[in-house]
Amino acid sequence: MLQVKDLSIYHRKDLRPLVEGLSFVLHEGDKMALIGEEGNGKSTLLKLLYDASLVEDYVEYTGEIGKNHCVCGYLAQEPAQGDRLKTIYEYLSEEEAFLEADYEELAVWAGELGIPMELLYGEARMGMLSGGERVKVQLMRLLSRRPDVFLLDEPSNDIDIATLEWLENFIRNCPFGVLYISHDETLLERTANKILHMEQLQRKSRPKCTVVQAGYREYVDMRSASLERQERLATEEKAAYRKQQEKFRKIHDKVERDQANISRQNPSGGRLLKKKMHTVKAMERRFEKQAGQMTRMPETEEAIFFRFAEGEGIPAGKWVLDLYLKSLYVGKREEEGAVRKGNQGKADLKAGIAGTGSEDNPEGLRQLAGEIRLQVRGPEKICIIGKNGAGKTTLLRLIAEELLERQDIQVAYMPQNYEELLDWNLSPVDFLVDYLKWEGSRGETTRIRTYLGSMKYTADEMDHPIRELSGGQKAKLLLLGMSMDHRNVLVLDEPTRNFSPLSGPVVRRLFTDFPGAIISVSHDRKYIAEVCDSVYEMDGEGLHRITDP
Repeated sequence: MLQVKDLSIYHRKDLRPLVEGLSFVLHEGDKMALIGEEGNGKSTLLKLLYDASLVEDYVEYTGEIGKNHCVCGYLAQEPAQGDRLKTIYEYLSEEEAFLEADYEELAVWAGELGIPMELLYGEARMGMLSGGERVKVQLMRLLSRRPDVFLLDEPSNDIDIATLEWLENFIRNCPFGVLYISHDETLLERTANKILHMEQLQRKSRPKCTVVQAGYREYVDMRSASLERQERLATEEKAAYRKQQEKFRKIHDKVERDQANISRQNPSGGRLLKKKMHTVKAMERRFEKQAGQMTRMPETEEAIFFRFAEGEGIPAGKWVLDLYLKSLYVGKREEEGAVRKGNQGKADLKAGIAGTGSEDNPEGLRQLAGEIRLQVRGPEKICIIGKNGAGKTTLLRLIAEELLERQDIQVAYMPQNYEELLDWNLSPVDFLVDYLKWEGSRGETTRIRTYLGSMKYTADEMDHPIRELSGGQKAKLLLLGMSMDHRNVLVLDEPTRNFSPLSGPVVRRLFTDFPGAIISVSHDRKYIAEVCDSVYEMDGEGLHRITDP
């Protein structure tokens, strides 16, 4: 059991509160989903609950965290930078329980996660794995620890659909308490029986935490109905109050006029009006008290306001991509983004010209997939799915490299690893100035700040180094750059990862309404169903169009 009592968390830098007075108990069998918008402190809270030393450099806290001798297992959103250089076995072996675990038990876990056992004991490094493969290895290490409480930060990030379904079953059937962050609405709907909602109100100056014993969909519907009801009552009471005020004002003004016009020869009339004025003053005091008791308009965290500018479409039928590869290989520099196309030069794909590949496996390279054919026209929106390690990210990076050289279309690329495009040392304002190739004039920076404000960045966050931002804030920064630069072809690797599930419908509507073409990799089932016109599955044999995602 994990118990939190009267917990408050503050940024050391500006003492801005992230959490105030939070109390809850995570019992055995509780599946508590931690939700909230990007940058609200969800990951910070999870780290603090696991080990306060992980956050002591940038936050301070008051309150009690009781673990009652339970063993907590923590899954970080991203492995530490130094872990990328370790072999998988070195990384796993740092957990003593892994070395003590029975081989057959490890084999069962590996089978459920879809990890070949030989991969665990090979020379492959963590940095060479796909995002989904890294999450699986992290889960493997976590399971070997046999925790009593699971603290999971975006465990659904980048993992394939089959593993997502395994993760859903694991969380749902886990006999222990699970506190987890996830952007995946489908997973939340199928697993959560308790909600912890973190909000930042009044321009992130006042935190609000809501703990509810309910499923995710039940909570969302209940919250929406409650807010609508409160808003309706507040509107009705305000209208009724306004009518009362108008009636009172008429009475007040009449008594004042009569008092001014009363004759000195009529003292009894003056005394009567004085009594009337006392009555009017009493009514005024009653109205003031009534105003203080009226239903207030609901205070909620403001939603992001964001859309792609009009006029960024692409003509129907225009060739965006005509790609043919006989094989796709990857080399030792996979973690650096180096890819090979089976005996195919760069010019073969330029401007959508189909090329041919070699069936021979170049020395030192690993074949990811066989024949790949992908044709995209006009404003088509396509999604590529497949098991982790199938080569989806490698293929998407290759497509991005080729399309970015085109002059007849305006292409933007959003990688799975944001560091490929974002300079961690720049502020969001400086990044957008560079990204847009602007001069950085006062008018330009003012415009950038206005757009960042619509994406719920505070004034301070606009000037913070990007490394201090959450994953969702980094994703919003890339999307904003794409929009402001008037791109009409988007190449997106897991575009909805790291976004709050409450922002999910907004983001999906954004992509659905985008008038250009989208080529994406995603395992987000709602994104696939609502946004994509065509779905392709990638495996060792190649790329295949499927009718049912």
